[in-house]
Amino acid sequence: MRLNLFVKSAVIAAGAALTITSAMAADITGAGATFPYPIYSKWAESYKAATGTGLNYQSIGSGGGIKQIKAKTVDFGASDMPLKPEDLKESGLMQFPAIMGGVVPIVNLEGVAPGQMKMTPEVLANIYLGKITKWNDGKISALNPGVKLPDSDITVVHRSDGSGTSFLWTNFLSQTNADFKSEVGAGTAVKWPVGVGGKGNEGVAANVQRIKGSIGYVEYAYAHKNKLSHTQLQNREGNFVQPDDTSFKAAAAGADWAKTPGMQIVLTNQPGKASWPITGASFILMHTTQASAERAKEVLKFFEWSYKNGGAMASELDYVAMPESVVKLVEQAWKADLKDASGKAIW
Repeated sequence: MRLNLFVKSAVIAAGAALTITSAMAADITGAGATFPYPIYSKWAESYKAATGTGLNYQSIGSGGGIKQIKAKTVDFGASDMPLKPEDLKESGLMQFPAIMGGVVPIVNLEGVAPGQMKMTPEVLANIYLGKITKWNDGKISALNPGVKLPDSDITVVHRSDGSGTSFLWTNFLSQTNADFKSEVGAGTAVKWPVGVGGKGNEGVAANVQRIKGSIGYVEYAYAHKNKLSHTQLQNREGNFVQPDDTSFKAAAAGADWAKTPGMQIVLTNQPGKASWPITGASFILMHTTQASAERAKEVLKFFEWSYKNGGAMASELDYVAMPESVVKLVEQAWKADLKDASGKAIW
C-alpha cells in the first residue's frame, strides 16, 4: 500500500480504516493510533498472505482506541501515549510496545527541501503558542542562514482528535519550554492557542500539503514517503539531527523496559548526541481477562509473527522494530497477565 494514498483527498476521511479481512472467525479487530498505521497495514497484508487471518484496524487516533478497548468493541486498542499502571489496573488492561518511530515537524515553504530547515524546541513552542507568527521572524532566520524565508504568516496545523502523536509532541514541548508547559501542557488532546486541526496523521499531512506557509507534525513515515519537507531539530545535547531509524534507535537506546511498571516509557527528549528528540513507542492495549480466549490468541499470534518477521518491513517504512530483549519481556507479560474467564493463562 503506497503511503501517498494517505494524503490524497480522495482517501482522507473522518477516520481512515485498514480493512484486511476474510470470512474466517479468527479475523481480529483493533483501533487507535494513526502513528503506526502504515506499518500495521503492511504487517497485516503480509500476515494475511502467510496465514489467511485478516485484520481490521481503524486508524482513529489514540484517544479513540483507548475508548474502544475500554468499551470492549475491538480485540485490541492502540495508543502512542502509554497508560499509567494505575489506569491500566482500574480498566482491567495490560499494554505492550509494538513498534517505535519518530514525530517530525513538517513545513510547506516553496524552495525548502526536506531536512533543509533547522528548528529548536524554543522556536517550535513559540510558533505553536502563537508568539512567532511570521516565517521571516528573526529567531527562525538566525537558525537558517541562506534559506529564503517569506514575509508571510505561519499557519499552524495540529491534530483535531485525541492523539498519541499530539501527546509526544506536547510532551516534548512541555519538557523544553516552560511557557508551553504552563499554557498548553502535555496530553492527547489539549487546548491549542492557534491553528487549524486535522484528523489523524493523514489529516495533518494533507492540510500541510495543501496550505502554503503551514507547519505541522506527523509520524515520520507520512513525511518521508510523501516527500513532505521535514525539518532538522535540535536535541537535548544541542545537536541538530535528522529523523531516521538511526536517530530513533539512539533515542531508545537507554530505555529500561524491564524496570518500568506497565512498560510505560516515553522516549521524548532523551540524552545522546544522535538522538531524535521526539521519539516514541506505540502500545497495544488488551483486557487482562478475555471473554474469548481464541480471539485473544489470534491477536497475540499476529504480533508474535510481526515481531519475528516484520523488522525489515518496519525499516522500509522508517520505523524501528522492538529489540529482541523487549520482545521477550512482552511475551512474558502475555503469559503472566492475560487470562480467560476461568483464570487460565491464554498464552
